[in-house]
Amino acid sequence: MEPLTDLAQTASKLYGNPLSLAGQNPFAQRLSAGYDLMHRLGKDYIKPEFGLRTVDVDGIDVAIHERVEINKPFCELRRFKRFSDDPATLSKLKGQPAVLIVAPLSGHYATLLRDTVKTMLKDHKVYITDWKNARLIPLSDGKFSLDDYINYVQEFIRHLQGRYGNCHVMSVCQPTVPVLAAVSLMASRGETTPLSMIMMGGPIDARKSPTAVNNLAMSKSHDWFEHNVIYRVPTNFAGAGRRVYPGFLQHSGFVAMNPSNHAKSHYAYFQDLIKGDDASTEAHRKFYDEYNAVLDMDADYYLDTIKVVFQEFSLVNGTWDVKGVDGKVERVRPQDITTTAMFSVEGELDDISGSGQTKAVHGICSGVVASEQKHLEVPGAGHYGIFAGSRWRDIVYPQVKTFILRHQPAAASVAAAPATPASVKAKAVQAIAKPAKPAAKAAVKKVARK
Repeated sequence: MEPLTDLAQTASKLYGNPLSLAGQNPFAQRLSAGYDLMHRLGKDYIKPEFGLRTVDVDGIDVAIHERVEINKPFCELRRFKRFSDDPATLSKLKGQPAVLIVAPLSGHYATLLRDTVKTMLKDHKVYITDWKNARLIPLSDGKFSLDDYINYVQEFIRHLQGRYGNCHVMSVCQPTVPVLAAVSLMASRGETTPLSMIMMGGPIDARKSPTAVNNLAMSKSHDWFEHNVIYRVPTNFAGAGRRVYPGFLQHSGFVAMNPSNHAKSHYAYFQDLIKGDDASTEAHRKFYDEYNAVLDMDADYYLDTIKVVFQEFSLVNGTWDVKGVDGKVERVRPQDITTTAMFSVEGELDDISGSGQTKAVHGICSGVVASEQKHLEVPGAGHYGIFAGSRWRDIVYPQVKTFILRHQPAAASVAAAPATPASVKAKAVQAIAKPAKPAAKAAVKKVARK
């Protein structure tokens, strides 16, 4: 497609230039718009940037420095470190909870969670798993399986625990299953587990309210997937020869779920180009630059996920065995989790993870007391609405923030809390009660009166 899309882009510019002969054609605007649309439908979309430079923290602009904390062959642990020259704001930032956001490895890049990250940065130290495109990973780096995914998550959790004492984990969609497995294995070994887990729109039990995604996975055999959707990376990429589930096939699946909506959107874009509506065309480009940017997934990981999550339901059936980095095979036992609070979130209109699929986590994690478990169904929200957009910011995030803060150690919470008149008065009273010089006593009493 690349030569055709390049040609379409050239033709669009040619007809769109009023100074060219082609631009004098009475249908030039329509032809330019048509070729532009053709170019965008066929072009290859590069990985977008997070592009988070600042965040508003209680009215103060805080600078964001994005950096890679851990670089693994198939994933980068990315940190969004916040800086401020305001002493009160800096003190507040230091005491806030650390959160590991595990982004989905299911087609799109981690940048799809940009709104999630930006909102969380107001009140948390944020890290995210930034999964790499398998077509760019050399064969010399080996294969990547679902077991490797789980081992990565455990390593990242331990890294945050080593830095902050402990952390909270948020998983969005696909990673709810491997994250739960990772924490379960840590609990079974007697390791310290995260303070809380927030699981959003994931297929914990894909048997409940099956969607089109679930039905496809359940209606085809494991061999069918291996023989029909797995291809080798061509020679013009760094990962040449690697077996992958290609991004372009995944993108076709995304579009096939709502083809009429995408057709209407593209036709509206075509009309806006003709009308010269720059604001609308730019909004369309911004959305589809993100939506159309997809990565290839390693074949072993993809096939493992199909088998374990959508065909054998190994997690809920208690039959899932995972191979660790030391080669030891361990059984996943969610019932061994006892000290990690759990918050599940579902969208009322989610057409990817059906109703009850995420909520099922509360039934299999019997070791967590009921008072430490919470479930939220977001009215009118689809799959993306629970982690991006107004419903995420206005409905979901306030409850997530409260849940995390409730399970954050008291010392950190106190450090993060701003001084109140009551707390200032209390400190002044304590100071008065201690022996002090007359002048010092007078000064403290004056502060207390204020």
